[in-house]
Amino acid sequence: MFLWLTFARKLVQLQAGVTRLPISVCMICGAEAHRVGKALASVADWTSEIVVVLNQEVADGTEEEAAAFGARVYREPWRGHVAQKNSAADKASQAWLLGLDADEVVSEALRREIVELFAPTPAGGAYSFPRRSFYLGRWIGHGEWYPDRRARLWARGRARWGGVDPHDELLVEGAVVKLRHDLLHYTAETLEEQVAKTVRYAEDFARHCTQTGRKVRSSDLMFRPVWRFVRGYILKRGFLDGWQGYSIACMTAFYTFLRYAKAREAQLALKTS
Repeated sequence: MFLWLTFARKLVQLQAGVTRLPISVCMICGAEAHRVGKALASVADWTSEIVVVLNQEVADGTEEEAAAFGARVYREPWRGHVAQKNSAADKASQAWLLGLDADEVVSEALRREIVELFAPTPAGGAYSFPRRSFYLGRWIGHGEWYPDRRARLWARGRARWGGVDPHDELLVEGAVVKLRHDLLHYTAETLEEQVAKTVRYAEDFARHCTQTGRKVRSSDLMFRPVWRFVRGYILKRGFLDGWQGYSIACMTAFYTFLRYAKAREAQLALKTS
């Protein structure tokens, strides 16, 4: 860890002579010391600012890792993905904002494409790019997970984060221009990690349904998971990604069932209370 931090500090020191784009990188972060450095290294030498909103209780070295790249780190209680991302965006000072997660890396090709936008200045107000996930030893190129296009680069004042936790969505005023090159996503490293994330996300969905009064029917449990499997594995050709593609289709169907089952369970619990 010490050697990595030393290298990172030297990298930041060398940045003084580099022309930086007027971009604030905005990141929310939990205990991600093992991978946040890789994400920040992909943007540290060509953007003007890095803002990290860190969960208040984190104590694994993530703050020190981010600070080594010159990030301004703010510790805040967890309020959900949407609120936390808007908090990070509100702290940015540059004319353009780039949303980046701790498990994502801006590819060299995408970096070049973004740099070209600023020669001399971007014509659009917001930009999206495809996100390619590395899953269980394979880059995924089909199914539900690709191209997985995300709007992540926008001019100040042209967008805010919205959506339903944990599935945040950038709500943009006006058109979103599509870029060609990939944002790299290093998703769950093990099946156990993916299952744990699936359970958390299903609980978030059930909580949202309870708060908004959304009703879940038995038919949602029966048909939605089957449709998600068919859509991802067959219609979107997830089968071309080998056994990993099959795993993604199965896990997506399972997640779909679990989120509606948990919402249904909470709904029935309210009736009997």
